[in-house]
Amino acid sequence: MLTNLTYNLMIKRLSAVGTGCVLALSMLATSGCKDHSGGGTANSTEIKVGEYASLTGDTATFGQSTHLGIQMAIDEANASGGVNGKKFVLVTEDDASKPDQAQSVVTKLITQDKVVAMLGEVASTRSMRGGAVCQQSQIPMISPSSTNPKVTQVGNYVFRVCFTDDFQGAVDAKFAHDQGYKKVAVFKDLKSDYSVGFSDVFSKEFAKLGGAITNVQSYQSGDTDFKAQLNSLKAGNPEAVLVPGYYTEMGTIARQAKDVGLNVPLLGGDGWDSPDLIPGAGTALEGSFFADHYFATELKDPATQTFIQAFKAKNGKDPDALAALGYDAGKVLIDAVKRAKTIDGPGIRDAIAATKDFPGVTGKITMDANRNARKSALVFQIKGKEFKVFKTYTPEQVGQ
Repeated sequence: MLTNLTYNLMIKRLSAVGTGCVLALSMLATSGCKDHSGGGTANSTEIKVGEYASLTGDTATFGQSTHLGIQMAIDEANASGGVNGKKFVLVTEDDASKPDQAQSVVTKLITQDKVVAMLGEVASTRSMRGGAVCQQSQIPMISPSSTNPKVTQVGNYVFRVCFTDDFQGAVDAKFAHDQGYKKVAVFKDLKSDYSVGFSDVFSKEFAKLGGAITNVQSYQSGDTDFKAQLNSLKAGNPEAVLVPGYYTEMGTIARQAKDVGLNVPLLGGDGWDSPDLIPGAGTALEGSFFADHYFATELKDPATQTFIQAFKAKNGKDPDALAALGYDAGKVLIDAVKRAKTIDGPGIRDAIAATKDFPGVTGKITMDANRNARKSALVFQIKGKEFKVFKTYTPEQVGQ
């Protein structure tokens, strides 16, 4: 049984990761020593859903935004009565942006908290670690925004509501071709499955379109001095440089590129999407481009606008792409639970797999045979302190 001191200390530690954790702990405390772990059993009054996210660490803005979207979806479902009188309980764990910790917290959510489904992660490397645990345990997992193709290849219990790097890399390649670039250099993060996979797809697709990769250089997340590699890239006289990394390094890379005289547009992907991107770069990313899933001010669908207004009222700011994808992941899961023949891992998995034309705020979501969502991508240009939609690409336009 939890003592008052233990309970108060745990509440203090979990308060930063959302009401779901506190609610789950409150229920545990009030139940005393009684087993209250039956997330999807017939005699349970709740449906426990796990979330693992980078609430702290290198990519904290990703996890924090995603959590707000997921929490909003859970809150809306509970306000509408839940499922057959059962309310959703979101149990959130912080993986501190570390792959090993992602694996540990997913194991904890499944074995100790007894969740019946999982939401997370954003980063592909961490999704693959957590996904492997979910697959082994037969607990369905939906990643809001992990784009590496290998994520869902972990097994048939792993899904996503975003497009993949196969598509995103092809979009950047087609965009570079459409802009008239003949020569592009590549600067990738060797520690990131996302960055390496994105780079490989881009290079292959750009070559198919007649383009040339002038040079390939690499760095590792956490690095702070990129000038040697940037000088090497500059020597190849590229017309643009693909840098498919995360926002955490982009500001420094962009500033140092200007310092060494590499004055060409930088190209990226959804890993750039963060409110910290432009403050970290100053004016060094002006005129650069990146592919992404969603943009609040450009999408006029009534359901999307309703979501944006509700999110802003709840959180005091517009939702970014990570928040929108988190919301969609939560809504797809909730919809699947409502349709599931049994509220357990296998039953929910089958219902998620059957998802077709779900009206997400980032677009209609249909799970294909590989458990991936087929969707369009937006290409943004950075102008001042804002992102401006420059072009849209459908899968058909890039041959996918």
